[in-house]
Amino acid sequence: MKTRQLFFDLDRTLWDFETNSKHALQFLFDKFHLKDSIDHFIHFHKVYVRINSELWQLYGSGKLKKEDLRTERFRKTLAHFTIFNEELVEALSAGYIEYSPFQTALFPGAHQMLEELKNENYRLHIITNGFKEVQHIKLENSNLTPYFETVLCSEEVGMNKPSREIFRYAQELTTCKANHAIMIGDDMKADVIGALNAGWSAIHFDPEKKIAKERSVPRIRSLSEIPETISLLPIVE
Repeated sequence: MKTRQLFFDLDRTLWDFETNSKHALQFLFDKFHLKDSIDHFIHFHKVYVRINSELWQLYGSGKLKKEDLRTERFRKTLAHFTIFNEELVEALSAGYIEYSPFQTALFPGAHQMLEELKNENYRLHIITNGFKEVQHIKLENSNLTPYFETVLCSEEVGMNKPSREIFRYAQELTTCKANHAIMIGDDMKADVIGALNAGWSAIHFDPEKKIAKERSVPRIRSLSEIPETISLLPIVE
């Protein structure tokens, strides 16, 4: 029986956030006839992605509330195109939350990798900074729910990754020792550095090698590399 417990991030690690978000935004762009005011979806999408990223950083550092993030990203995006319509802002915000979690694109090999880990008796969990009400929908509709014993959303703890508190809470919830815990995620600060600061091991999922490699942390480009990478990580007693 394996003693190690594996904690996965969800967005951009298993669930292909960029692809799924783009599909949802294209749907909303068409539904609300934004092409009448914005020359092309590509421009709308590019502006939205930049603004959304900036606001998520504020949310992650506790400087922005969830409800404000959800509306402000669309308010600022529309304002960029000189569209000032609060009814449209609210409609886009509600539509995105309703539609995007039902998208099901995963990174290649996700199910095969999780199946292999389950067959090897690893205990699998999710730790996500995403919003609780949508993360469970994503997992269910992508057929990921059966793989995971625990799904921990940061807002349940009141702290976002990389706070040590969320990693400590995860240990208590799963009765896992720090030296038996491995965090697997795409975000260097939230997932990797956060886990290391909590005394965990970490694996950095960076399919496009966008981030400089952390010397002591294995970096993978494909989910299929995870089982072998885990087997090579020593347990420090």
